[in-house]
Amino acid sequence: MSLFDDLQLGFFSEAPTPPAPAVSSTPAAAGEGRQVRGRSAVRARTAVLFSRLQEMGLRGVEQLVLMRTRTVMVSLIGRTLRVNEGYAEAPEAVLRAIVAFATARTKAERLAAREVILAHEVERAPVARRQEPARPGDAALITQLAEAHRQLNAQWFGGVLASIPLRLSGRMATRLGHYDPGSRHLRAEIVMSRTHIVRHGWREALHTLLHEMVHQWQHETGRPVDHGPEFRQKAREVGITPAARRDVTPLERRRQRQAHGR
Repeated sequence: MSLFDDLQLGFFSEAPTPPAPAVSSTPAAAGEGRQVRGRSAVRARTAVLFSRLQEMGLRGVEQLVLMRTRTVMVSLIGRTLRVNEGYAEAPEAVLRAIVAFATARTKAERLAAREVILAHEVERAPVARRQEPARPGDAALITQLAEAHRQLNAQWFGGVLASIPLRLSGRMATRLGHYDPGSRHLRAEIVMSRTHIVRHGWREALHTLLHEMVHQWQHETGRPVDHGPEFRQKAREVGITPAARRDVTPLERRRQRQAHGR
């Protein structure tokens, strides 16, 4: 589960700085307490915050991580709660909102907590996205993707999704696409792998675009941006595979394999 602020109170820059050491609610293993010089203060700070959140009703979380990123605010993945270190000394009302966000059972509860969390200013420098030189044909391809986004938006989302920039990337080694929720300084955008489009074809590219648009829908409606039950349900509604990773073998090759029983 993530929250965006410049949210996703999971916001992810392309090159985040490493997280602070995690503090677990379970006893540490022998020798684990030996910390590298300079980390003991961060560990203690994390432990104090974890204790405060538990006193305020935090349940179901086994580990707290203070993040030293400029983009991630709060995220809950499994039983690990990640909090931007700028919230470590936040007022009690903000900390209670973090607890409410992590334990929310309804969308309304998450949205209410989100508003309180984002109202608390965390000092951080603007994050600039890395720009890649344009390649021949990029402009025409982006125009086609933008038109596909418009049509899919009208067909599956009632046209309510915002029109956002689309960008091509040659640096995506494993991902096919990525929805970046943006920040106060940067607009949200969808990034598509140029290699994926070239190798796997337009139909597969539209599948990926629609996958990222479901994430856009999650973000714009205040839902966690993840691959959880709500994502899977919405993915089925729009007719795409509800898996975070999927078979991207071109459709023709899959048909050939099926015909030969492979």
